[in-house]
Amino acid sequence: MPEARVIPLRAEEGGGVGGARPRWRLGAEGPGRRPAGVVPEPPVPDLTPQPPEPAPPPAWEQALEESLAFLRRRLAGDYTVDEFGFDQDLTDSVMLPALRPLYQKWFRVETIGMHHVPAEGGALVVANHSGTLPLDSMMTAVALHDDHPAKRHLRMLGADLVFRLPVIGQLARKQGGTLACNPDAERLMTSGELVGVWPEGFKGIGKPFRDRYKLQRFGRGGFVSAALRTGVPIIPCSIVGAEEIYPKIGDLKPLARLFGAPYFPITPLFPLLGPLGMIPLPSKWYIEFGEPIRTDEYEPADADDPMLVFNLTDQIRETIQHTLYRLLSQRRNAFLG
Repeated sequence: MPEARVIPLRAEEGGGVGGARPRWRLGAEGPGRRPAGVVPEPPVPDLTPQPPEPAPPPAWEQALEESLAFLRRRLAGDYTVDEFGFDQDLTDSVMLPALRPLYQKWFRVETIGMHHVPAEGGALVVANHSGTLPLDSMMTAVALHDDHPAKRHLRMLGADLVFRLPVIGQLARKQGGTLACNPDAERLMTSGELVGVWPEGFKGIGKPFRDRYKLQRFGRGGFVSAALRTGVPIIPCSIVGAEEIYPKIGDLKPLARLFGAPYFPITPLFPLLGPLGMIPLPSKWYIEFGEPIRTDEYEPADADDPMLVFNLTDQIRETIQHTLYRLLSQRRNAFLG
């Protein structure tokens, strides 16, 4: 029979001082070593009471604080406006917050493919246009700021009529809009801005309800030429939901000529209900950003090739049209989604 071995027990250094219970361990072969199979004592938890975390201030208090800070900046002149009239402070503090209730609660906008929009550098977003009033462009601007990780501002290109309107034209400039012309678009994209264009123009936004989601002609492709000259990607954008906010069932052309407008719409609620008819119907919106179409593979001189410009324009138009059909086929109801 093998001889039994006695394993001595000894206290760790400092154990038992002051009446404290000594911690024992099986005889170790050296300082700091513990034989296998011996479980160390768990650490003593810290039972010291911790002060409670301060509660966040209520929403109204935060809103009031932000409003006062905005007023201080405006009175002190502590804000900048770029050469196109874009006032980022006014946009972030007033315009976007005013549009968010429509975006989040009324239209309940859902975005798809936001990862296709670059986080930095110039790019051109090309979207379909509809809805009688151009709310689709404003909702796209909110989407790219609120739902994009980089919170990008969309510099929208608009028709000259928009900038001739009192108040509206000034607000459009403050929000970053500018005239839909190639020189302005190229300057913006060259400086790394995200530019938005709606090539259907008034033909798209003012089409009858029976032609909803049928893209109109995209013009002569000036936006493609601008992208080719600057080498920025073109991002097709498809918007579903805007067609139902003001279903246009008629057009009062004499009144349109009187006011110098491209059309004077008749909807089921306007002008029958007067100002109440101006409230948009709460349709459910989807905004999908498609895979970018690269233009840096071409030379700037290719922008003068009419066949290339036509082919790229047609490719973008077809991409948006097919995406609209796909989104519509997946939608159960215009108002419930």
